[in-house]
Amino acid sequence: MKILFITDNFVPEVNAPATRTYEHCREWVEWGTEITVITCVPNFPQGKVYKGYKNKLFQVEYIDGIKVIRVWSYIAANKGFIKRILDYLSFSFMAFITGLFQKADIIIATSPQFFTTWSAYGLSLIKRKPWIFELRDLWPESIKTVGVMKENSLYKSLERIELFLYRKANLVIPNTDAFKANLTIRGINADKIQVVPNGANLELFYPRAPQAKLLERLKTGNKLLIGYIGTHGMAHNLDFILKSALKLQDIDKELHFLFIGDGAQKKNLLKMADENNIKNVTFLDPIPKEKIPDYLSVIDISLVPLKKAETFTKVIPSKIFESAAMSKPILLGVEGQAEKIIKKYNAGLCFEPENEQDFIDNLLNFKRNRILMKDYGKNGLSLAKDYDRKILAQQMLHLIYEVVNKSSIKPVIIFKEPHKKKAKGTSVIAD
Repeated sequence: MKILFITDNFVPEVNAPATRTYEHCREWVEWGTEITVITCVPNFPQGKVYKGYKNKLFQVEYIDGIKVIRVWSYIAANKGFIKRILDYLSFSFMAFITGLFQKADIIIATSPQFFTTWSAYGLSLIKRKPWIFELRDLWPESIKTVGVMKENSLYKSLERIELFLYRKANLVIPNTDAFKANLTIRGINADKIQVVPNGANLELFYPRAPQAKLLERLKTGNKLLIGYIGTHGMAHNLDFILKSALKLQDIDKELHFLFIGDGAQKKNLLKMADENNIKNVTFLDPIPKEKIPDYLSVIDISLVPLKKAETFTKVIPSKIFESAAMSKPILLGVEGQAEKIIKKYNAGLCFEPENEQDFIDNLLNFKRNRILMKDYGKNGLSLAKDYDRKILAQQMLHLIYEVVNKSSIKPVIIFKEPHKKKAKGTSVIAD
């Protein structure tokens, strides 16, 4: 079976969409599936092309047996509105044109961003092949939530297009039950929606001793280290964490925060820390995916915050699963679906988003009870086991095979323990 996958983000980018798509595709290749990924040159979130790449019209790269076609797009940083829309639209147009020349039995497009699904729908019409909408974000609702767009006529038009695409897709695969509930309430047939949640790569993320050399470089001594690794975006509410850190400087000198990553709010956060002389926070640049376990190994508490908004009650940040797999207790500032998971497995403490006192109280509660922290960490291993990305990738492949078979005049593809073939281990770029 040949799968054509359209995604704006892919490795070596390290955000959640890039990681999920790469790890799923790598698993599918091992099960004998031919994968072609159409993406752009890596540039997220700074809007700067990664070293070793150029923003060319067309280039091919092979990564672990996955054929990766990188197309030109207008590149913009992950902030603002107009430039990002131009970025999204240019990629979707180029993905559509390039996709016309690729063989496929099925087409998959993942959000965010939203416009990749337009490309997939157009290609499915021309090629007369089924397509799947992988739903990772309720767009345009999410951009309204962070204040980028108001509920005007443009917003309502995009919302109508969103619902149209759900109806036209052969299958919608959201990553949370809340997304499925949202779609069914809005009139989408529940029978065409199958949830495949986020998870963790347990071959990469597992409990290990703290990386001693890294601890030395951080120079935090024996302080309790609270770590955030990921995008510093408008949705993540890290300014609230910084304000709390400022207050904690006078409450407890043995706490230190570690922020790793980049994003639309990074400059503002650095400025805020400098102007307020916040000394208990260390900022680091983004790190490669394979280095994340080293940094998780040295932190004591994994911090997962989002803004307080109804939209975010439906999301489950992937940070939860990776931290749990490393046996790290989680301090969660997300209500709804994510909160239910943490409480179900007793894998950490939850605070009300944007409630400074609740955040401080929960953090100090962690510090006073190190045994409690260890127990939460151990409980997280059960959480991670139930969200093993390898198993989830296989579940999604089952669904893909079912869609292809239903859409074929003569179903010949049967998902029955496909013969595994060795994936290519090298990465080669060709013009």
